[in-house]
Amino acid sequence: MRGERCCSEDFQHKLQLFSAADLQNMSSPPSPSPARWFRALRRTRLGEPCLKTYPLECVDVLKRARVAFRAGRTLKEGFRLAQLEAVVQMLEEHECDFVDALGRDLHKPRFETVVSELILVKNEALHAINNLKKWMQPQHVERNLSTSLDECLVVSEPLGVVLIVGTWCSPVQMCLVPLVGAIAAGNCAIISPSECTAHTAELLHRLIPFYLDNECFHVIIAGSNDLPEVVELKFDHVFFTGKDIVGHERILSLCTELFFVIKDVCRPVGNGEEGSRIAQAAARTLTPVTLILGGKNPCYVDKQCDISTTAPRIAWARFHNAGQSLAAPGYILCHTDVKARLVQALKCCLLQFYGSDPRESRSYGRMVNLELFNRTRDMLWRSGKVTVGGQVIEAEKYIAPTILTEVAEQDPIMQQDFFGPVLPVLTVNDVDEAIDFINKQEKPLCVYAYSSNSKVISRLMTETSSGSFCANDSIVQSLMVALPFGGVGASGMGSYHGRHSFDTFSHRKSCLLRSTRFECVTYLRYPPYEDRNLSLMTWASTLSQKSQGWCQIL
Repeated sequence: MRGERCCSEDFQHKLQLFSAADLQNMSSPPSPSPARWFRALRRTRLGEPCLKTYPLECVDVLKRARVAFRAGRTLKEGFRLAQLEAVVQMLEEHECDFVDALGRDLHKPRFETVVSELILVKNEALHAINNLKKWMQPQHVERNLSTSLDECLVVSEPLGVVLIVGTWCSPVQMCLVPLVGAIAAGNCAIISPSECTAHTAELLHRLIPFYLDNECFHVIIAGSNDLPEVVELKFDHVFFTGKDIVGHERILSLCTELFFVIKDVCRPVGNGEEGSRIAQAAARTLTPVTLILGGKNPCYVDKQCDISTTAPRIAWARFHNAGQSLAAPGYILCHTDVKARLVQALKCCLLQFYGSDPRESRSYGRMVNLELFNRTRDMLWRSGKVTVGGQVIEAEKYIAPTILTEVAEQDPIMQQDFFGPVLPVLTVNDVDEAIDFINKQEKPLCVYAYSSNSKVISRLMTETSSGSFCANDSIVQSLMVALPFGGVGASGMGSYHGRHSFDTFSHRKSCLLRSTRFECVTYLRYPPYEDRNLSLMTWASTLSQKSQGWCQIL
């Protein structure tokens, strides 16, 4: 109620401040018509149902975005800065609404929503605002003798209209962080939030039309039955994050022909199989794609480590948001000598974090839906031995923070990707065995290593392959603006955050601006070809081998 009252009063205030004449007189780039602004304003009021986006509307949305892009609407630095500032303003003015929506969808605590969703997006937007001028400037590259009077540049140009498909485990962050990169790079964007987090999706659908340009940026919420028609749309880039849960007869959508009918099964979207199908579908239409798919992230705990700091860092990373995170540790590979101490320390941490009954804790979340709840519960019951937790309440989609020991590599929880507050603990005899175990699996999104021995850390970092690596902590590397975050192999392709998001949504165009001088030299490359000319060019190439290794006389 507090969130609805806050939002309603805010919009009533804005309605009084902005008249139709005010909207018509807003500065360049041109704003949508007053009628459209007020329609967006009405849609943004909480408590009203979010309108479904039908296929014909999706076609219209894409056409409008393409017209806006071709008109050069997004090219100017001032426009991009204004949109980025609007993203920050939206998050600041509607913090209470985002907290409420995520609380309804995931039982997400206010602290987690503000820190891991809102602040993260604001940091990305502010970083882009502060660096946009530098990012947009052409980059000069090294010249040689033949181009000493020319300009050799790399120009970053926007791709066009991009589709951003968000995931439910971080529904605000995974929609808006890529959007920041798309805006900074000068693209138009269509955002498709996950239907699994319906309240958050509806909130984004209501707020974005009010704060961002109505022609360039859109949110679509399409029903499953309508997605086969939406598949015919053509985008210039598709950015897909995470995993969605789909049930019987549900349809998976994601990239130009990125829609598959999956029958008689409930499974996560975003694993290696689905990622492969996504890439194949994109390749058929030459649509570039960024895939952040996740996977099972190994966490090695060495015998030389500080258990008192290791345990709380692992426990926080695994159990925040009820274990529903792409970057959370998926399982522990623990040295035999420290297993008992580590498990006991983890148990103490859970007691300290969530109390004797986590169900009553305001700091503990819930599963996003019954499909994921049932899947996680079934794997939990068929794997290893429950040492801590294990309680489930289906009516509340509640699974207690659970630690499994005596887990075998063949157990279901080790064979399938899962989201949930369950932490399997396996034992290894040394770092060599841990590295071998990790390398036998598909390449994960993250590898974590806890050790006070720098040589052990170095070996894990260099002898395993993953999208990211973090020593003596977890998840934080995926939140840093300056570090690219993305997968490799089965865990995805491409990356984002900060400048890397800008580059993901840009085409780096090679530009050579030549002068018309020195034709007395360049004529040597023209037909008719003569041995004398070839000798001169070969000689020039020989002279340049020690510097740049190619013929400078061209």
